[in-house]
Amino acid sequence: MVTRSGQDYLESLRDGREVWLDGERVKDVTRHPAFRNTAGSVARLFDLAHDSAHTPVLTSDGVHRAYTIPRSYEDLVARRRAYKVWAEASFGFLGRTPDYMAGGAAGFAALPQVFTTESFDGAPNALAYHRRLAEGDLYPTFTITNPQIDRTRSASEQEEDDLVVRVVAERDGGIVVRGAKMIGTGAVFGNEVIVGTIEPLAPKDVEHAVCFSVPIDTPGLKFLSRTSYEAQARSVFDNPLSSRFDENDALLVCEDVFVPWENVLAYRNVDASFSMWWRTPAYVNFVHQAATRFWTKLEFLTGLAILITKANNTYELPPVTQAIGRLMGKVAQAKAFVLAAEASYENVEGGQGVRPGKEISYAQRIMAGELYPQAVQEIKMLAGGGVIQLPASGEDLLHPELGPLVKKYIRSPGHPAEDRIKLLKLAWDALGSEFAGRHEQYERFYHGAPHIYLVQQVWEGDTGACESLAQACLDGYTLKAGGGERPAL
Repeated sequence: MVTRSGQDYLESLRDGREVWLDGERVKDVTRHPAFRNTAGSVARLFDLAHDSAHTPVLTSDGVHRAYTIPRSYEDLVARRRAYKVWAEASFGFLGRTPDYMAGGAAGFAALPQVFTTESFDGAPNALAYHRRLAEGDLYPTFTITNPQIDRTRSASEQEEDDLVVRVVAERDGGIVVRGAKMIGTGAVFGNEVIVGTIEPLAPKDVEHAVCFSVPIDTPGLKFLSRTSYEAQARSVFDNPLSSRFDENDALLVCEDVFVPWENVLAYRNVDASFSMWWRTPAYVNFVHQAATRFWTKLEFLTGLAILITKANNTYELPPVTQAIGRLMGKVAQAKAFVLAAEASYENVEGGQGVRPGKEISYAQRIMAGELYPQAVQEIKMLAGGGVIQLPASGEDLLHPELGPLVKKYIRSPGHPAEDRIKLLKLAWDALGSEFAGRHEQYERFYHGAPHIYLVQQVWEGDTGACESLAQACLDGYTLKAGGGERPAL
């Protein structure tokens, strides 16, 4: 087995998939100005794995390391090093790269019996899914959240029948599904999309308790893209991040999509459709990749803060140095969660291999959602007004009349205007642009709503140890006549 080249990957996207943007169908995402640069950035990831100095880190036995089932602590470390290489290639701004769902597929394969129920045995299909992705070096994506129509009602209680993906017919060769799912982050760049529900369903929602994976070009499958920040970008100079790393988010709509039985993982079983994410290592594998990327992203943002303060000649001022210290502390926190999750690894009970420690992995979600806005706010304060008073585009620097003015007034000692503008435009793209706003929201919610993961932390955390320690203190003294004992001095 060998991994695909970037060109192989780009060719795979020219399959007639149905992607819609601004009321028009996109004929080719590899050439359309709303998607082509990001597709190229993903292609570069494939090239890094296929044939580069990073290939030994990124692959094992001809497949990406994210597809391997880790058998030891050392395997977890090796997988994280692979995650880190790809995360650094996009400075942490591509969240749903192919290694994300690849880790999920490996999690399924580590505990396939979760997919076996009385009415349907999806275990062979889950193993085949993992094998198909790994051997084909495919880009798997997913949509596993129900549309936000009416959160007070279960999937089967919505006003209309086809708001949430459900089974509408069975055939000899498979099932027919209809409805929608969100949020398809990166889905328009994938090869396959897995459609399911990561949130718990009510027992009566059996028609919606289905999970399957189909190629992106499957007839009846539509992707409705949000605004493209890449399309709005002026140039790489003016929008260095959004012009190249806008992985996009899309609403998935199934219009009587036929799914072969061999592509169905869970079927008409609310326990299986939920447990496939939470009982297998799939979810903690997601967190392992995401935590590594988050650590990388904070490294980038902190480095940006250092460059800005040096360009402003404020780096050595005590308040600024303290602010940089706080940012460095946040980077260390992000790194510590990754290393701690690996060090607290657990055997997959009843299955194969090991997974990162669940308690630390779930805690990382809480930390990251709170830490990211703090870091962005800190860097905004360090950048000051310079990031909002910038030339409209790099063309102003090249203009015979405007260029001299720009070079005179937008500079600092040791930092010519072009270098300063380039730095501050990067900062604004990361901190204040619409692209940046989407990333702040993404870091808060891409692992799910707080009311889900905070409760999960209670279930998985060692609440007994916390309670026992507090109780031990209470048990150490009693009320006595006269007000009790006086404390010893």
